[in-house]
Amino acid sequence: MPAAYVKPYVKRGKTDAADAEAICEAVRRPTMRFVEIKSEDQQAVLAIHRARDLVVRQRTQVVNMIRSILREFGHILPMGIEAVSKFAREHGTEEQLETPKIADGILGVMCHHLNGLNARIDGPTKLIEQHAWLDADARRLMGMPRIGPITVSALVATIRDAEQFETGRDLAAWLGLTLLNKFSDSKERLSRITKKGDRFIRKLLIVGMTSRALMARNKLEKADKARCSIGRSGL
Repeated sequence: MPAAYVKPYVKRGKTDAADAEAICEAVRRPTMRFVEIKSEDQQAVLAIHRARDLVVRQRTQVVNMIRSILREFGHILPMGIEAVSKFAREHGTEEQLETPKIADGILGVMCHHLNGLNARIDGPTKLIEQHAWLDADARRLMGMPRIGPITVSALVATIRDAEQFETGRDLAAWLGLTLLNKFSDSKERLSRITKKGDRFIRKLLIVGMTSRALMARNKLEKADKARCSIGRSGL
């Protein structure tokens, strides 16, 4: 049972007795919603995802630092992490940019740190991909375009039994992807998405679908071919 649904039933103070009373009161509500308890295997897979996500966020910080140092001296790298990773791998092996020695030394430290982070990301990524290919549900979901092993593994490990949701909209609402509905004074207004639920999965889905939308806009033939392959697979 989500803790946020129990809070309205806490009368006063923050004690174990008050919390237990609020839980007993909330659990008896006919409209109360419950979540399934995750197994140890699910928690283990999600631990890999959390560790990988931490290193990815650290890599983003280092990439931004390298870009900002180079920008101070008039050097602009192309967009994307690959361009910065290539610069980090080649730093010290090719002709150096025109920067002061102190700045170039700091760049060397940051580049070495970035190379190490890239290597540490590869390990959890391979574990996640292996888990996705060994799971039948994950393999079936990977037939969808722009849904890779990382997103699929996180979905399966978090949800596992999709029958707990009656409709697809219930799943979308659980992830916080449905629009916020405000109804008052006989007027219904729809605003932004609620952003409730699992932030990590929501981020993966939005990034994947954004990539899908860009592909459909820039490479329409490739997007149509992917859509036809889904229709033939029966997903």
